[in-house]
Amino acid sequence: MKLVWCPESASKAYIDTVKSCEVFEESSVAELVSAMAGGWKPQLIVETWFHGGVITTSVGLAVASRHICGRHVCVVPNEQAKLDYIEEMRKACNICPEVIVGEVEQVMTRLIGIDFLVVDCRRKDFATTLSLAQLSNRGAVLICKNSTARSLNFRWRSVVDGGSRIVRSANLPVGKGLEIAYVATGSSKGLSPGKATTRWVRHIDQLSGEEHVYRR
Repeated sequence: MKLVWCPESASKAYIDTVKSCEVFEESSVAELVSAMAGGWKPQLIVETWFHGGVITTSVGLAVASRHICGRHVCVVPNEQAKLDYIEEMRKACNICPEVIVGEVEQVMTRLIGIDFLVVDCRRKDFATTLSLAQLSNRGAVLICKNSTARSLNFRWRSVVDGGSRIVRSANLPVGKGLEIAYVATGSSKGLSPGKATTRWVRHIDQLSGEEHVYRR
């Protein structure tokens, strides 16, 4: 199996997120991320949050997970951050996902089958979070928000394990920058027993430096 796009659920998640975030000044990231989560219909959505972080993205993910009946988990570094997160979500939309407290090195190894992951580039451990993620065999969508908040010089290949392939990636000027990648893992590559092996072709964009892998 692999992730399949559903425009109907994407539209519903987007519209409800617009309504839920109308009191916030900046909600473009939340609206886009919610539409993506609603459209790809992941079974396990994981995000990271820290004290003082913007809550709108979490609202968008919560709205999307409600539409698709998926599991939504937020990873926070300590108990105080957990309390702050729950209170912020209660004020914003009265929806609160599952909250797990701990360092990403311990938490990420316990979350098996992630197919939608959102990290904040302002956290020092964002690259570690990506590299330790136990991705679903259906594939996964990885999102780094606030990518222009610090001077970043990384490629997706450096934070994704060798058993995965970056099928598509993009850098979008939304909010303070969004880095997005669609990853194929294991059986999500669409191969079936007895069929010819798919050939993958790598291309590096000379302008952006991004690495793209195409299937032929």
